[in-house]
Amino acid sequence: MAFIFRILTLGVLVGYLTPMAEEWTRFRGPNGTGRASEALSFRELSSDTLAWKKRLPSRGHSSPVGWGGRIFLTGADERAGKFQIMGITAASGDIEWQQEISVRPYRMHRFNSIASSSAAVDAERVYVSWGASGRIYLAAYSHDGDSVWKKDLGSFTSSHGPGTSPFIHGDLLIMANENMDDGFIVALDSATGNIRWQTPRGNTEKTAYSTPCVYQDAAGNPALLVNSFSHGIGALDLRTGAPLWAYNQAFDKRSCSSPVVAGGLIFGSCGSGGGGNYVVAVRPPKEAGAAPELAYEIRQSAPYVPTFLSHGKWLFLVSDNGVLSCVEPVSGKVEWSERLSRFGRYFSSPISVGEEMIVISTAGQAQVLSALGTFRILSEFDLAETCHATPAVLDGHLFIRTLGHLWKFRSTESVDDGSGA
Repeated sequence: MAFIFRILTLGVLVGYLTPMAEEWTRFRGPNGTGRASEALSFRELSSDTLAWKKRLPSRGHSSPVGWGGRIFLTGADERAGKFQIMGITAASGDIEWQQEISVRPYRMHRFNSIASSSAAVDAERVYVSWGASGRIYLAAYSHDGDSVWKKDLGSFTSSHGPGTSPFIHGDLLIMANENMDDGFIVALDSATGNIRWQTPRGNTEKTAYSTPCVYQDAAGNPALLVNSFSHGIGALDLRTGAPLWAYNQAFDKRSCSSPVVAGGLIFGSCGSGGGGNYVVAVRPPKEAGAAPELAYEIRQSAPYVPTFLSHGKWLFLVSDNGVLSCVEPVSGKVEWSERLSRFGRYFSSPISVGEEMIVISTAGQAQVLSALGTFRILSEFDLAETCHATPAVLDGHLFIRTLGHLWKFRSTESVDDGSGA
């Protein structure tokens, strides 16, 4: 399917390259924006709109991705040392194929999993990443589950384990690997796995878990946005990997959330399990050679793990302890902050569908809210299972991955033909 790109120019000529397609190709969908088709609505999440719920053969926290009527997902059995890749029929939830990779158990954070990195997918292949014995790997499979290539990217050291997701841009497969031992950003040829460029990032005190995205710079060129503790908020040349600019002093803690562009500014956050989280808004350079500038910071109810959602004229923040904030992105004014739920924490990132947003707590409490700037809960549904994954939208349906199940919900704006497809 061909991609049509649009440039969001808000305030200055800076914005996401947003594929206008139904495929959900990476963590948080097209270019990591978390935005699905405006023609859909999931206003009501209920047993009436649930198409099916399927038990998965292995557990994990990675988010679903999809292409051409298939969902691709990873799972793991930590005790058995197995990492699993699955191809699932989106219409029925049937597992078409499974591939298993032996993984030696290793130390990780209790909230992490061997299957925390989400897959990426394009028209020909699905790409997965995992860690094993102090190394980080990437592999490509056909949509039918045939192995295409496997790549040992090098060393990975972190007390929390891996979790950054790869993504596709054109014919490049891009992966951030900023860890405590010889970190780097790498772009591979998606067809062969050969390295096209690799940018060293050095050792870092705090491993980054932020997945990069692509944006349009002031000169009209696509660039790679990357957030990390060591390098702050910065951009790389997509063609060569050369650093373009960086606001190095952005963070004093670990960066987990992914970069977001809104109101002509670039947003990132940092934090820790002990608190001290804050959001940074950076004004990118208007010309080559110029320096980025700090626009403002937000320290009230700031997210650590969840990535922000830019929708319309608003920026929505979901804090790890369950506070939803609506921010005017140009000024940084917090319009309101409201408690979402007291059921668990929030590691899943919000997405928007039409005029609604969907958020899910770690306890599996799914909520649909208005994304129009007024705090309004439209519906709630208890998945009754741990959920760290971010939802996905494919072919007009909503897919939610809980620890051991995959759920499919129908759009309340679509016509159900009785097949559940």
